Amino acid sequence: MSIAPLLQERATFMRAIRTFFAEREVMEVETPLLSTTANSDPHVDPFSTTTQGRDAEGPEKLYLHTSPEFFMKRLLAEGSGPIFQLGPVFRAGEIGPIHNPEFTMLEWYRPDFSMEQLMDEVEDLVTNFVDLPSIERLTIAEAFEQVGVENLYDTSAQQLQAIAVEMGLPSADELDLDWDSWVDYFIVLAIQPRFAHAALFLTHYPASQAALARISPDNPNVAERFELVLNGIEIANGFHELTDATEQRKRFQKELDQRAEEGLEALPMDEHLLAALEKGLPDCSGVAIGVDRLMMLSMGKEQLSEVMPFPIQSV
Repeated sequence: MSIAPLLQERATFMRAIRTFFAEREVMEVETPLLSTTANSDPHVDPFSTTTQGRDAEGPEKLYLHTSPEFFMKRLLAEGSGPIFQLGPVFRAGEIGPIHNPEFTMLEWYRPDFSMEQLMDEVEDLVTNFVDLPSIERLTIAEAFEQVGVENLYDTSAQQLQAIAVEMGLPSADELDLDWDSWVDYFIVLAIQPRFAHAALFLTHYPASQAALARISPDNPNVAERFELVLNGIEIANGFHELTDATEQRKRFQKELDQRAEEGLEALPMDEHLLAALEKGLPDCSGVAIGVDRLMMLSMGKEQLSEVMPFPIQSV
């Protein structure tokens, strides 16, 4: 595709997203791309830069945001109501057919929405762009049952490895992974490929993978977190949001400890977000969607570079 039709396609796509939210009275917001803090998730690496600093304090390190989530939650705590943001985010070390260090993210938050209500809205949005008869919904435990792992939460890391070896999954006999890593391994190499030509909501992730989601009040083993997978590709990640500042601080510290164990950069904890949670984040659910991936699937393309005017290869 030449550049003019691609630009028109992207403009139409973005306009359709904004129309979707305008019709639902969800307000568009803008938050900073730079922050003095960063997401402490060990699986997400931020870009950083240095400024001359403020108030003659000397050079100051700033991070390009990997998601607008923390700033948006601060707005929610101030009473913004339902909000969305559509714009660039940045993640270091992610380059490939479906990864680009800079990409467009759509993120939105719905006060008083349950996880299931938000999933319904995600489906409403996505079906504007991709022809889907329906989106199947499976809990992580149910999805594992479909690939031969019964009673996931009673299955050890060693048992998961043995099942992976028996299934002939890549390098299964050579890996030394903890339980959570084996869960991720199965999701990527066994579950997502099973739905390579379908649409699937994976829900109720293990509590140990809650990220910023609440633990289910009905089952302490699981978190109220979901992901949307289209044609085997992760498109969206959503939570019934954690509002407990004390629990969030514990999770941040656990991630920082893991970063230290893995020799990763130590990152400053976001005290502004924690203060917002202490002030009172409304009960809400939120989700982030990779817009370029959704556009790629909508247009029948196989690589992000085919739907980006300036992919990393061209800059």
